[in-house]
Formats: sequence, C-alpha cells, structure tokens
Amino acid sequence: MDGGTGTDIQRRGAPMSGAVWCADANLTHPHIVREVHDEYIRVGADMITANTFASSALSFNFYKRDDDLILVDEAAVREAKAAAVGHKVAVAGSVSTMRPVVAGSDRTDLSTDWTEAQARALFKRKVENLKACGVDLIMMEMMRDSDYSLWATEEAIKTGLPVWIGISVERNADGKLVGFGRPDQMLEEFAPALAALNPKVMSIMHTSPNDTDEALAILRKSWSGPMGTYPECGFYKAPNWHFVDVITPDDLVSKSRDWRKLGVSAFGGCCGIGPEHISLLAQEMR
Repeated sequence: MDGGTGTDIQRRGAPMSGAVWCADANLTHPHIVREVHDEYIRVGADMITANTFASSALSFNFYKRDDDLILVDEAAVREAKAAAVGHKVAVAGSVSTMRPVVAGSDRTDLSTDWTEAQARALFKRKVENLKACGVDLIMMEMMRDSDYSLWATEEAIKTGLPVWIGISVERNADGKLVGFGRPDQMLEEFAPALAALNPKVMSIMHTSPNDTDEALAILRKSWSGPMGTYPECGFYKAPNWHFVDVITPDDLVSKSRDWRKLGVSAFGGCCGIGPEHISLLAQEMR
C-alpha cells in the first residue's frame, strides 16, 4: 500500500483546514495531490488511496457541505486514476466516520450525533459516488466502533466493490485497546462485529506500532482472512499533522517483518509515513 496521503499533501505545502483537514486540497491544489500519488507509485506502491478520507459524509453534513463532498471526491479520484494510468496499480476510495474535532486537538467532538437512518443515507451517497467515479475498491479507514463504522461498512459492501476494513485503536486509561476517539468501544467487542461482515481484508491502521501486535492478536480471534498493517507516527493537532516520534524506514520494515510472522500480507503506512518508508518496504516485501 501507499503511505499517509493527507500528511504528504500537507508536507508538500497545501494548506490544511481546521474543519475538513486535507479534503479541500483536491480542489485547491490538485497538482500536489497528483504529485503525492505519482511519488508513491514511483517508489513501488501496488495500491494508492484517493484523498477521500477527510471528505467524511458526517463532517461535511455537519458543515452543510453535502454537495461539496461529491465534487471533492470526484476531484480526488480523478487525480488518483490519472496517476495510475500506465501502471499496474489499484485505486482505492477511502471512507471514514470522521466527525468534527475539538479545535487544536485530535479528539472527536461527540456532541453531535446522527440517527442510524441519517448516517446510512449519508454513507450510501458517498460510497455510491466513489463507485461511479471508478475506484477499484473501498477502504474503510479508522473504523473504531460498532455503530457508525458498522453502518458505513454495510453501505460500502452494498456497492458490490471489494471492501477492506481498517481498524484504528488507542489505549484507554486502563491500558485496554479501544476505538480511536471512542473510549466506550472495546476492540475485543467491535472487531468481531466488523469481521462478521466478511470484507476482503482487515487491517490495523492509524495505530501506534507499539500497539499493533496486540491489536492483531485480538483481531485474529474473530478473523481468519487476509490482514494488513499501516501504522501512523506523530499526532494531529487541528488543523495540522505534527511529524514527531518519527518511525524510520528501517524501523517500519523491521516491525513489518514481525507482523508478517503474525499472518499479515498487506503492508503500508498511514499519517506521518512517507514515500521513503514505502520505498524500503516495497523492496523488502518483494
């Protein structure tokens, strides 16, 4: 897989939004979005992910930008597909359950909720548009609960496209693994619900490498199919990603070797992981 698309867009100079992070770069700086995809393909990625994670159906609805989401995603997929021309590279459309974050932090503002019917309608509109744009598969990213993540994934599966599920976790005050930003959602409880949807691949992503081993072990209890890993490094403080606690390319390859022994067969990086990481990872895994 590729590395962190949004963080690499930021690193190349596109301004980030406090509301929708890197989403608007698809319209305002498409040349930078294209450069990111081109670079990941050049260094050896077999799959690139269109910049549609931050164009969340929930957050865009909150900001009354539902129609903008369609335009943003069309632009994102257009740039990704253009980069893929002439290469044996799959283009994934990213779907998140991202909600507005508390200003100056990475914490989800949980004060706004949608009913199941409302959320499903928003997710359905997004995934059907991604399919119409011509993505090869749908990547459910930062799945972290048994409500919004479940609803979104079910709508994605209805498109008939291959669906990969990426789970994101962190530790709560008791040291237990919970959904990122959802301390009420224990991984050992929501992972089986997502696994039961029978996606093509399940991954542990946007998670500290130090927590990934345990997360994989918990996931494996309810999932016997293909697994992937694409960790993050650094942290988000709206509107920007902060590149600290950097994982070196050698570190990522070393950890990926360990994860391969645990049954992982798809490798990449999330926020904070760049082309230099994917280059070395591609060489190692081939």
